[in-house]
Amino acid sequence: MKTKFIPRDISWLSFNERVFQEATDKTVPLIERMKFLGIFSSNLDEFFRVRVATLTRLAEVKKGVSEFTGEDPAKLLKQIHKKVLFQQQEVENVYNAIVKELATHKVYIVDEKQLNKEQSAFVLKYFHENVLPTLAPVMIETAPNFPYLNDKSIYFAVKLYRKGEVKKGMKYALIHIPTDVLPRFVVLPRQGESRYIILLDNVIRFCLNEVFAVLEVDKAEAYTIKLTRDAELDIDQDLSKSIVEKIEKSVKDRKKGEPVRLVYDRDMPKDLLQFMMKKIKMKRALTLIPGGRYHNFRDFINFPNVGNKELLYHYPTPLPHPELSKAKSLFSVIKKKDILLCYPYQSFNHVIDLLREASIDPKVTSIKMTLYRLAKKSSIAYILANALKNGKSVTVVVELQARFDEEANIFWANQLKEEGAEVIYGISGLKVHSKLLLISREEGNTTVTYGHIGTGNFNEDTAKLYSDCTVLTADKRITGEMAKVFNFYSNNFKIGSYDHLLVSPFFMRKKFIKYINKEIKNAEAGAEAYITLKLNSLVDTEMIKKLYQASEAGVKIKLILRSNCSLIPGIKGMSENIEAISIVDKYLEHSRILLFCNGGEERIYLTSADWMYRNLDLRNEIAIPIYDKKIREKLKKILNINLHDNTKARILDEKQDNKYKTGAPGAKKVRAQDAIYNYFKGRLLAHKVQ
Repeated sequence: MKTKFIPRDISWLSFNERVFQEATDKTVPLIERMKFLGIFSSNLDEFFRVRVATLTRLAEVKKGVSEFTGEDPAKLLKQIHKKVLFQQQEVENVYNAIVKELATHKVYIVDEKQLNKEQSAFVLKYFHENVLPTLAPVMIETAPNFPYLNDKSIYFAVKLYRKGEVKKGMKYALIHIPTDVLPRFVVLPRQGESRYIILLDNVIRFCLNEVFAVLEVDKAEAYTIKLTRDAELDIDQDLSKSIVEKIEKSVKDRKKGEPVRLVYDRDMPKDLLQFMMKKIKMKRALTLIPGGRYHNFRDFINFPNVGNKELLYHYPTPLPHPELSKAKSLFSVIKKKDILLCYPYQSFNHVIDLLREASIDPKVTSIKMTLYRLAKKSSIAYILANALKNGKSVTVVVELQARFDEEANIFWANQLKEEGAEVIYGISGLKVHSKLLLISREEGNTTVTYGHIGTGNFNEDTAKLYSDCTVLTADKRITGEMAKVFNFYSNNFKIGSYDHLLVSPFFMRKKFIKYINKEIKNAEAGAEAYITLKLNSLVDTEMIKKLYQASEAGVKIKLILRSNCSLIPGIKGMSENIEAISIVDKYLEHSRILLFCNGGEERIYLTSADWMYRNLDLRNEIAIPIYDKKIREKLKKILNINLHDNTKARILDEKQDNKYKTGAPGAKKVRAQDAIYNYFKGRLLAHKVQ
């Protein structure tokens, strides 16, 4: 039988469809459904900026295709285009349905034609005081150069008429809708129990004639357009430039990337559309997406929280860790035993507290961290700066190629460097994606090192919304090898040898293949053999082939995958022993947990790596073995809860129809994210009773 794979990009579209399902799910609060439309749109934007842009390049150059896609890129582009066109219409239908449902809760989204006298006066005043000063229309027929269109912005393509001069007096203009400086949603004055919202687009439409008053315009029509550009970084190999200069140049070049998609209001007159296409210099008909009146739905992630609480999710307060919350010194707790933290169920503040303690503790001599994506107002960065002021040695490995966070990372790197930190700008040709913190502390006549290895970033913002796991440890087996990793960052020739940590791109792939082979051997010998993997993505063909081989040998494999899955479960003679689900819910599933039966002596790992070619071969990733029995049981419990989800879990199969997993008739409903929170809450209460 020929080995089967689902193309990575097609599987990604299937994942984003699961996100879209949350917007259609009537059990999801209405405003949250609106926000899921925003997430869906934001995901799709990035998909076009990166993946479609890459496929477009490959279709043109026709080399290196198999490395990226495994299929004909032109064929994939056609499949993507067909799927996206269908989704575009569905988004508009769902948006209109949500608007109608919000109205039943007395929350009204109105356009420029639905304003009453009081609202009209408010909008007119808001326009003159806030909006008009930000508008700078371009008369694109007479402008010497067509303006550069930012791919994160939306624009009005405007058609202007003068009375009695329909053809002769017709003019075209372009207006940037200033969502970068003004909110997309304007909340109008409350009327009794009713709340009213108007989009910034419609505020401008309401006053459009005033924008062009000097031209004595009789009629003005505005149609929204949105351009998406190629966002892949092209890092050249000029070794005479520093890596920082290369990244800064590439970020600037990204803003001039080739157009890969034009979304436009399908009601736009043909003459205006053709004029815009000519000016934008669109090359491919495939990139044209007819849409509705509103684009950039990603702004709906920030839809205003108006109306009743029932329109929003209840996000429970992150729980304190029972042993860290009351400790005078976190070092004293971690020295005695390994600690597991799982966000957002437990508080990320414990990591910030650990850093703060390290920054002022006179016994602490050094702090070393990898920084991939920091929060905009990062407490982590401020604490590291204070640690430097307190005389600590601080080393930070800043990954400058963290996609779409390059500029922020350069900013923080420069800030810390000015304070005196040793800043290592990643590794040339190897993205640093590990989540490491290593603190050295003088205790008596010895130096004790304390480590943090996790699945998520040191980011207090995403820790509230991403499910991640972290281990805090003083285990010399682990911290000693963490020191080797940091030595590698400082000196790329010192790869080191590792008996405990799995480190990519050097040893991780080989180790995982070795573990799968052992499961195959045990299954063939009639012994118990199983593998459970919780990952974000599974697209690496070599690893998928090994899982197929394991399935054929009788190994029972369970997969919990958030997004991309190129493996096809349930195919007789190939993958009949593989089951796969995907959970999309109010938190973004981000933790990676791997479990191997290992002849009854289970191996469990936490890792920053997905099973993708880039993670295993082109990035520095770390997987930590879990030796503590209690932490092993907690992680197994988390896996088990996920596997029993029959509320938000979707079944992954060859059809990719994302059917919800349902329990047997009368079975107890399990919603994994709520159940995991309750699990940790129960453990916290049990600890207090003790």
